[in-house]
Amino acid sequence: MKVKLSDSDALVVVDMQRDFMPGGALPVPEGDRIVPKINEYVKRFADLGLPVFFTRDWHPRDHISFKGHGGLWPPHCVADTEGAMFHEDLLIPSDNKFIISKGTSQDFDAYSGFQATVLEQLLRERGVRRVFVCGVATDYCVKNTTLGAINLGFQALLLLDAIKGVDVSEGDSERAIELMLSKGAVGIDIGDLNP
Repeated sequence: MKVKLSDSDALVVVDMQRDFMPGGALPVPEGDRIVPKINEYVKRFADLGLPVFFTRDWHPRDHISFKGHGGLWPPHCVADTEGAMFHEDLLIPSDNKFIISKGTSQDFDAYSGFQATVLEQLLRERGVRRVFVCGVATDYCVKNTTLGAINLGFQALLLLDAIKGVDVSEGDSERAIELMLSKGAVGIDIGDLNP
């Protein structure tokens, strides 16, 4: 499938933060391996002047998702800590970039970049109709951001060569991909983009 980028497209890079990388508080296995591929996508979009959105967990220290506060996960991506920073090799354009912080309230968890954020509003203001989604983790925030986009009426393209999953249970990532595709997402890789 060949895809030509247009003015109604945007790239959404999900949660490429240090705590989700190997050695971090909540690592996605080989999460750092997709950084070069994500950078290829970022460059393609930036070179065309298309918007690039970077979502991030930006949690308070007592966030509801943390063990000890009723959640499933070890403390991670606490606002303004090293672990919450983006991977040091991630390409972040100097202009036409947007940082979307999620999970910022103590009592509200957010796996989707659309939950309690301005992401939808910023996309609509720019006339975006198609979102290209990559990042981590396939089976959590990538899945929920992609499904959120579809539920809000955007066309979603899942960048299969630029996602990695946690797989808490074996096969979680594969099932997440199947679910996204069954709900209308289109799976592509860098070779499908027309230069």
